[in-house]
Amino acid sequence: MTTATPEAEAASETHTPIQVTLKILRFNPEIDQEPHWESYDVPAQPTDRVLNLLFYVKDYVDGTFAFRRSCAHGVCGSDAMQINGINRLACKVLLKDLLEKNGKKTEISIAPIKGLTTLKDLYVDMDPFFEAYRAIKPYLITYGNEPTRERIQSQADRDRFDDTTKCILCACCTSSCPVYWNDGSYFGPAAIVNAHRFIFDSRDDGAEERLDILNDGEGVWRCRTTFNCTDACPRGIQVTKAIQEVKRALLFKRV
Repeated sequence: MTTATPEAEAASETHTPIQVTLKILRFNPEIDQEPHWESYDVPAQPTDRVLNLLFYVKDYVDGTFAFRRSCAHGVCGSDAMQINGINRLACKVLLKDLLEKNGKKTEISIAPIKGLTTLKDLYVDMDPFFEAYRAIKPYLITYGNEPTRERIQSQADRDRFDDTTKCILCACCTSSCPVYWNDGSYFGPAAIVNAHRFIFDSRDDGAEERLDILNDGEGVWRCRTTFNCTDACPRGIQVTKAIQEVKRALLFKRV
């Protein structure tokens, strides 16, 4: 009789399905007056991502269940939602990181991100979010004659705004902001992050225009520095730091 190695036992345990209860905040505007919680028992592996569990509910339990998703690789930003009360991307969160200590059974709560109108289930209206994004002119602005060669940029110049180029417009930061919850007219962290990306780009001539846009009652000064946005960002962007740098640029008129 042979004895299984620890590695083999671990592999066996990995392939043993566990039962997970998904508690999902559902809302169908055609039949519901208010959102309500519904629970679903789903078989899963510890290595599954939350997005896999949502697919199980939609494919095998209730085809009317609505949520956004696209690439499923953590770079498109489509599947942002509240998972156990925290803004996350469903495709990046591993089930094993949410399991109870015994690793056998757990309950996971899933709800739409805050601050944006829920259209159905986890599907929210992103139009206000993208309106704020477009308002800060998220593109390179240059004046004068076109150069005869490419615009050269040093590595140090590129490093100045490298962090804010990582934004995938998932809205995790903006919808985690208490100011945005209470005042939807606030530009929000994501718009300011994307303004930062161009304000500090040495090739861009539109910094003053963007700073004027953000120097507004609903602009950068509404930030209360709660760090919710930084904690929520799935790409690890130092959102609060970027917002403070934009504030300093306004105060000292120096980029």
